[in-house]
Amino acid sequence: MPTRKNQLRENYFDQVYDVVALIPEGKVSTYGAIADYLALGSARMVGWALKQSLSAQIEVPAHRVVNSKGELSGRHGFAHPQMMEELLKLEGVQVKNDKVVDFAATLWKPADHL
Repeated sequence: MPTRKNQLRENYFDQVYDVVALIPEGKVSTYGAIADYLALGSARMVGWALKQSLSAQIEVPAHRVVNSKGELSGRHGFAHPQMMEELLKLEGVQVKNDKVVDFAATLWKPADHL
């Protein structure tokens, strides 16, 4: 039987997935912006949730979530480290040296849109 802690964690992960699913194609958000919007955890917990989505093959656009500097810090969670960049480029997001180019113009914050 699941414990209350496990139930809360799964619920939190589902909330993270719901927010990430709303990030428009061609935009990125940050772990911290999502955590702040949900007011339930830290940026690290958002990263953990997204890493779990990749290993569990849950369809969520985890490639659209970067760190607060616009860096592709989650790239090692993908099948190969270049995959995150490739997926972003397919959506028109420019990336150079594992960092989103013109990060401020590409940034989508859930608190501003939801």
